[in-house]
Amino acid sequence: MQLFRFLAVIALSLGLAGCFQTVPDPDVSARDAQFMALVPDTPLEPKFQRYKVDYRGKEEPGTIVVDTRARLLYLVLEEDKAIRYGVAVGDEAYGWTGTARIARRAEWPSWSPTQSMRERWPHVRAMQGGPMNPMGARALYLYEGNRDTLYRIHGTNEPESIGRAASSGCIRMRNIDVIDLYNRVQVGARVVVR
Repeated sequence: MQLFRFLAVIALSLGLAGCFQTVPDPDVSARDAQFMALVPDTPLEPKFQRYKVDYRGKEEPGTIVVDTRARLLYLVLEEDKAIRYGVAVGDEAYGWTGTARIARRAEWPSWSPTQSMRERWPHVRAMQGGPMNPMGARALYLYEGNRDTLYRIHGTNEPESIGRAASSGCIRMRNIDVIDLYNRVQVGARVVVR
C-alpha cells in the first residue's frame, strides 16, 4: 500500500510539472540591483509567482493578457504556453479594461500623478525614477490608437500589493517580474485587460 501511495505521489508530481515550470530571474544591471535592494521584496503566494504555464486562449504569441479578477498577467508564447505573473490591479473604482498597444517603454521611469490623483491627494508630487518611485523598475505605456490611456503596466515600490486591487488603475508587478516582461515585449505589442 505504501508503494502505491509513493507511486501515486510521483505520478501526480510529474503530471503537475507539465502544467507549469519556474522561469529564471532575468539578468539585471548594476543600477537595477542597487535600486531593487532598497525596496524589500515580499514573499508571494505560489499562485502569484512567475511560471511558464499551459495557455489555451486565442491570442497571438506576444500578446499580454491581464485577468483582473485572478490578479494574473499572461505573456502568450508559442505552442499553447504563456508566462504567468502575479499582479496588483486597479481598485474597483479605478480599474480599466479594454485592448491597447504598448506605445512606449521606460526603465526607472519618472512619475506624475494624474489630475484625478491630485484631486484625491493634493500633497502628491511628481517624482524622478528610482527605488521610491511608485512606477518601479520599468513601465509599459498603454495607448488606444494614438491616445494615451494613462494606464501602465509597471513595477512597484509596494510589492506587498501583488494579488490585490490596490492601484489607481495601473497594473503593478514585482520589479523583477516587470524587468522580465520588459525584456520580452516590444513597442506595438497588444495588451488585453479583462
